[in-house]
Amino acid sequence: MAVASTKFSRRSSKPFPSLAREIRACMIYPTRTAIVITALGVPLALVLGMLAPGWWLWGVAWLFLAAGLAFADALLAGSRHALRIESSLPEIAMMGRPANASFSLRFAGRFAPQDFEAVLDANARLGVSPVRQTVSVLGREAIATFQLEPLRRGEAVLESLWMRWRGPMGLIWKQRKDNLAMPIPVVTNVAAVMDEAMLLFERGSLGLHVQLHAGAGAEFHALTEFQPGMDRRSMDWKQSARHGILLAKEYQAEQNQHVVIALDTGRLMSEPLLGQPRLDRALQAALLLAFVGLKLGDRVGFFAFDEKPKFASGTLVGSAAFPQLQRLAASLDYSTAETNFTLGLTQLAGELEHRSIVVVFTDFSDTTSAELMLENVARLLRRHLVLFVVFRDEELESMIRKEPVSPEDVTRAVIADSLLREKEVVVSRLQRLGVDIVDVPAHQIGAGLVGAYLSVKHRHRV
Repeated sequence: MAVASTKFSRRSSKPFPSLAREIRACMIYPTRTAIVITALGVPLALVLGMLAPGWWLWGVAWLFLAAGLAFADALLAGSRHALRIESSLPEIAMMGRPANASFSLRFAGRFAPQDFEAVLDANARLGVSPVRQTVSVLGREAIATFQLEPLRRGEAVLESLWMRWRGPMGLIWKQRKDNLAMPIPVVTNVAAVMDEAMLLFERGSLGLHVQLHAGAGAEFHALTEFQPGMDRRSMDWKQSARHGILLAKEYQAEQNQHVVIALDTGRLMSEPLLGQPRLDRALQAALLLAFVGLKLGDRVGFFAFDEKPKFASGTLVGSAAFPQLQRLAASLDYSTAETNFTLGLTQLAGELEHRSIVVVFTDFSDTTSAELMLENVARLLRRHLVLFVVFRDEELESMIRKEPVSPEDVTRAVIADSLLREKEVVVSRLQRLGVDIVDVPAHQIGAGLVGAYLSVKHRHRV
């Protein structure tokens, strides 16, 4: 946690000029109670003037009395300049994991309020709760804690902290605004990625268990005694004759293969899918694949593009390279630009020196917009193996399955069916080209992609 302290000067020895400045700055204003009490002076003056014309001045005196009490309440209320604040903020915020921002306040003057109200402003990337809270002051100190809910990746900013408190008579509010301008990067939930990866390793699912690598790759691993059901082509006749028993060669998945993850960051990838931008889902799956690939000894790299290439990390090896890929993923922001497949994928193909597994994360709206994507994926296939991740739009599928109860429902179903059919046409063309398709529900993209990657490795197709 990053802790930032801000201290303020003592209360001025000349309170009246300071109080006048605060009133002009609208930092002191009457409460509802003060307004009601003051307003009572008007009917009082009218009634007294009607009953006894000589007593109407008592109504005016009431107004001056209310104003004097409010002025005294303002003097007795805790000073804005005697308030010291220390903040405890998270260094980063992860998508899907709320964080806390705490502000420790101490009133150093002679008078401290019993409680105060606090409001924290942030930009659109963070949700703050509660919106407004009342905090009790104990022994001149109080702690205001807000829960920060990351809404979108990027740089979130805590903009300002508003506080206000009443005087001891409850007649005035004193208000203070602190401009924080404190950035908090909102990143992909890497902890969830690593938890999912470790679960895959622990339970040996998707062929990740070490024993499952044997016999499924192209790299020689060991000799083992031949068992019924094993492939006879794996028998080693020379070693069998030497040892007097039938021996078979055991293979394991090859290591040091090149895996390049191509991320489209254009406009369509910024649109939500089941409440989460497609780019965020792609990054989470990409980081999961990178973690598994690095653990298995492969070389993994990221390539990002929209209307032009954004960065190319090159292929990295070893688990120690994962934090670097994590930082690159965190730097990717949303874009409103149209994706230029020709420029992006052509540059990617030119930078790949070895035959690689190229994982493409992108989306398309219709067959026309997908033409250039298909053309450039076909060029990649001349030398590389391509895994294409399809973002299954479950919202469109639900529109088709939903029983129509109005003409609008029928219209939505027809349009949704048309869009899905166009997507199926593009996916079929990709399959005919020889692209491996990863088509799973949105919440299973990571696991489905890892399964497809391991299947490619085990079939030693690279």
